[in-house]
Amino acid sequence: MPSGRFAPSPTGDLHLGNLRTALAAWLFARSGGSTFVLRMEDLDRNQSSADHETSQQRDLAALGIDWDGAVVRQSERFAIYEEAISDLTARGLTYPCYCTRREIQEASSAPHGDGMPDGAYPGTCRDLTPAMRREREAAGRRPAIRLRAQVSELTVDDVLLGPVTATVDDVVLRRNDGVPAYNLAVVVDDAAQGIEQVVRGDDLATSAPRQRHLADLLGLLPVSYAHVPLVLGPTGTRLAKRDGAVTLAEQKARGVGPPELCGMLARSLGQGDGRACSADDLVEGFDATAIPREPWTPARLVG
Repeated sequence: MPSGRFAPSPTGDLHLGNLRTALAAWLFARSGGSTFVLRMEDLDRNQSSADHETSQQRDLAALGIDWDGAVVRQSERFAIYEEAISDLTARGLTYPCYCTRREIQEASSAPHGDGMPDGAYPGTCRDLTPAMRREREAAGRRPAIRLRAQVSELTVDDVLLGPVTATVDDVVLRRNDGVPAYNLAVVVDDAAQGIEQVVRGDDLATSAPRQRHLADLLGLLPVSYAHVPLVLGPTGTRLAKRDGAVTLAEQKARGVGPPELCGMLARSLGQGDGRACSADDLVEGFDATAIPREPWTPARLVG
């Protein structure tokens, strides 16, 4: 099996959805004897903390999920991301963007507008003249740097979802506060760490074509994808803290220890029989084809 990774943001405790995805990613890699790495996506240090990083690593270890090598932190890799931006800029594949989030949302969702799906950038600043850029900067607007995408749509194959086709827009590479953007960092880091397969929640499936295109432009080897259906709360929406005992610590306080939780998560992925276990117990019998294609709603979130 290809090498894999888990890359959480250290902004809080991991919840059941995060832990389930981590277990799936770990099993994909370890079942084939491949390496598995842990990366902290802590680009925004104002929201990330060392305490959350420590608690996340502790929770992973409690389930039997280990990793190879040192933990990589994106906050320590800004120079590498800037090299990628410089490379793209030298080839005319970037441009400054002065739009606010509100302006982007209004433009992309306007009736009979640019025909872009909600949330996709409509290219407002793509062809600004130098004079137009000076005018915006004189008004105090700091630009983000966007990719000048060379395609409008792309299809990638997903181990669980099959072909995924989505819009490829001009993604942000560097935010207007100078911080590298997620789509750039994740592509650069996956290549630098030798990641061959990305396993993550299926809410990120439509990001895969964007990231594949960016990797292509940077001359990086493509990764394969396996997007796992999300964990939902009782109301049918994405699992959140308001849904009850959603973290390992909260489950433990209600009498559900790490082995029991591991068994529950494994069963939701079509692995094991639901009995208490450690991640190691699931490696030999791991069957990716048994992973359900529908979201999972835990039967009980409180003890």
